Amino acid sequence: MTRLSPRNALRRAAGLLAAAGLLAVVPLAGAAAPARADEPPVFTLGGPAETGLQPYRAGGGPKPSRLGITVTAPSGEEGTGFAGRFTLTFDLSGVAGVADVAFDGAASGAETSDGGASGAGASGGGTAPDCEVTGAKAVCVGTGVRPGTHPVAALVVTAAAGGERGDSGTITVTGEAEGAAFTPFTTRVTVGGPDLVMEELPFRTELVPGDRQQAPITFANRGAGDAEGVLLTLRYTRGLDIPQRYSNCRYSEDDPGPSGVGRTTALCTVEGAFEAGEAYTLATPLTIEATERAYRDTFLYRIEEAGPPRPAPAAFERGDGAVLRAVPVTGPQNRVAGRTADPTPHDNQREADFRTENTADFAAYGDRVSGARGATVTADVGFRNVGPAWIGHLRSGEDVAVVDFTVPRGASVVAKPDRCRAVTAAGEYREDQRSPAPRYLCPTSPAVHDGKGLDLPFALRIEEVLIGAEGEVTVRAPSARNPALPFDPAPANNTARLVLNAGDDGDGRPSTPPTSDPGPDASPSGAPATSAPGGGAAGASGGSDSGTGSGHGGGLASTGSGALTVAGAAAVALTAGLALVAAARRRTSRHS
Repeated sequence: MTRLSPRNALRRAAGLLAAAGLLAVVPLAGAAAPARADEPPVFTLGGPAETGLQPYRAGGGPKPSRLGITVTAPSGEEGTGFAGRFTLTFDLSGVAGVADVAFDGAASGAETSDGGASGAGASGGGTAPDCEVTGAKAVCVGTGVRPGTHPVAALVVTAAAGGERGDSGTITVTGEAEGAAFTPFTTRVTVGGPDLVMEELPFRTELVPGDRQQAPITFANRGAGDAEGVLLTLRYTRGLDIPQRYSNCRYSEDDPGPSGVGRTTALCTVEGAFEAGEAYTLATPLTIEATERAYRDTFLYRIEEAGPPRPAPAAFERGDGAVLRAVPVTGPQNRVAGRTADPTPHDNQREADFRTENTADFAAYGDRVSGARGATVTADVGFRNVGPAWIGHLRSGEDVAVVDFTVPRGASVVAKPDRCRAVTAAGEYREDQRSPAPRYLCPTSPAVHDGKGLDLPFALRIEEVLIGAEGEVTVRAPSARNPALPFDPAPANNTARLVLNAGDDGDGRPSTPPTSDPGPDASPSGAPATSAPGGGAAGASGGSDSGTGSGHGGGLASTGSGALTVAGAAAVALTAGLALVAAARRRTSRHS
């Protein structure tokens, strides 16, 4: 057992930085090493580097801290996890006389790879380990480890009776399994140190665009030691803004990525000694603004001890404004009303959800393509969020909308975007996803930015030339039983058309009812509009929701929306007094 100064003993662990939806748990031993096919997989045990304990108080009983242990398995092509049984052994002899250790279920309360807390039974991605403490040793037995970082056990640690402030010791975790190896992990627990608690602010949560309100961030040190500097983390979604950019803060606007969420993160290092038992607030309150694109937004604010200097992430840029400072709270409010019985990092963080009265106009677009019988052409369909709001289902993770595409008569789909699935003509489940289907459903992500949408290239084979054959493109809610988009004030432009071999009236509508082609010998002399070797179509394997690709011009929204451009059509005379067959040229412009 070693003794450390109460002021300098506790440095919050890297693993404890993981707040719900904030940072990933990074095992201190490093990432799991990939294994060759002829070698057993290697899993890495991890968790916080150090955990602080409230001193034991006679008559008041111990106050527990939680220590989450994780396991990291190679992911992607490097590994597929492990299905067998494994055993974890905890050497507790290093904390004898310093701390008492128990287990909370299996992984209950342990931190997950995205920083959230896991419930019991979620450990390792397999069955929850059974843990038993015997003297200075604990053993946990479980089954299955899936790729990625996952909680595997949750220790409940309390200061031992008779211990003193500054007492410190270590816990070492090792693992073994037949056909797999584990990298061991050691963590330290220390009696005393700061315990920071964030006060929940009484925000107005029902807003209109342009609303502003102050955020006087306030926190308290409920621990037994002072904090040497604090790190304030602010994270807010696309519809919110904090106009100030402080010089002791680093800012990053997250790449939307496949989910299209997009958040701004600010990491603010505030210098000073924040004493135990005192409360602090920002010298100048922050300003939270609902922008013109706000709809359903979240704001996360978190406090923790700064600890040793950390390298600035490459994606973060320092602000150029004033210095953000925190000052003591004076008067009768110098004690923050918050949880004091559990000195865990979970009460370091608060979140607020905002609902802004706003709308978003989802406008579908279609296309006009032409080709002779047997040709393969590419039709670009999809939709755009004309705004003003961005739409996100961040809590539920549900898709915002779905593009419902009905294939025109006389054509078959030979290649589709990856996100689209084939269904029956009635929109029901279809097991066969390889052969052409009459209808396709293409879901969005849980967030759609203003100005973004889906661009969906379909490769179509012309099986039979029909004059003005039409398919339908509709953007709707994911549920076919309740297809209305509740945020969309203009549902008329939710539907557009894909027209094949349009008539000569020039507006994309068939000049006559669809008519069969007179035969292959009467096909126009020109080459098909777009074709690819083997009957496929270039670029038809994916579907972009990034908004960087442009939507097709076709402009065939049923409302005649000016945002959708129409390509011209050229009439070609056929022989023997037969009716005219129009061959629509490939449209030359693209809607973005």
